[in-house]
Amino acid sequence: MNVKIATAQYNISFLDNWRAYEEKIEGWIVDATEQDAKILLFPEYFSMELASLFGPDIYSSLNKQLVSMQTLLDDFMQLFKTMAIKYQCIIQAGTFPVAFESLIYQNRAYLFMPDGRIDYQDKLMMTRFENEQWLIKSGQQLKCFDTVYGKIAINICYDSEFPLLARAQVEAGCVLILVPSCTDTVAGYHRVKIGCQARALENQCYVVQASLVGDAPWSEAVDVNVGAAAIYTPVDRGFPDNGILSVGKFNAVQWVIGEISPTACVAVRDQGQVFNHRDWPLQKQFIN
Repeated sequence: MNVKIATAQYNISFLDNWRAYEEKIEGWIVDATEQDAKILLFPEYFSMELASLFGPDIYSSLNKQLVSMQTLLDDFMQLFKTMAIKYQCIIQAGTFPVAFESLIYQNRAYLFMPDGRIDYQDKLMMTRFENEQWLIKSGQQLKCFDTVYGKIAINICYDSEFPLLARAQVEAGCVLILVPSCTDTVAGYHRVKIGCQARALENQCYVVQASLVGDAPWSEAVDVNVGAAAIYTPVDRGFPDNGILSVGKFNAVQWVIGEISPTACVAVRDQGQVFNHRDWPLQKQFIN
């Protein structure tokens, strides 16, 4: 079953109130679904614009904003659950830092289904900034999610740079990996981009990256954001020669939309010019 997927180059806003946030999110979702997108992907830490609702004493503090944002988590989840049901789409709502102990947080990527179901993937590999400055800690479980379009997986930003995570998800049946990302340097963006393309090549699957873009000088957490969203594919017959189905204009605010075919991944694994997916275990014989 073919499906259109929309991946966001999403800009951080300074919000006047919660209603402004609801209107912004619904506007994005309407724009994507009017183009027949059925799977929507937002970037990592795109929820951090909500810190602007609490005033300068909060949003200028790395720790205080995380504490305050917990008061909005229920509203955040209800908003995206409502949107997924209303517009009958799957929404991967970027990430939200969720408290699991006092002043200790996990970077959580929620997945909202059109039937009202909710699941999540926690980030597993932490950056230095998350570990050393922000007290964001690693999750413990790697998941796959059953959907009408087949199994979907999530690698949160830095996770995409570690091949064994995606490989385990692919071996569990995933042919689509969603990568919400947030990078504050061009080098950081390219690290994630290269990781995404490598995962698509070696697993002969789709990998879709979303990017946070634009400057938010008021924010202590996401003040600089650069990147481009893209849909990456296997590099083989039936797919683009460069493995890029669609990519956005660097740092522009936009949706990047493309139609993917999960069954095409199955076909290329059986009939491709190369068998990256099948041959993965063969490399072990050369490693002591």
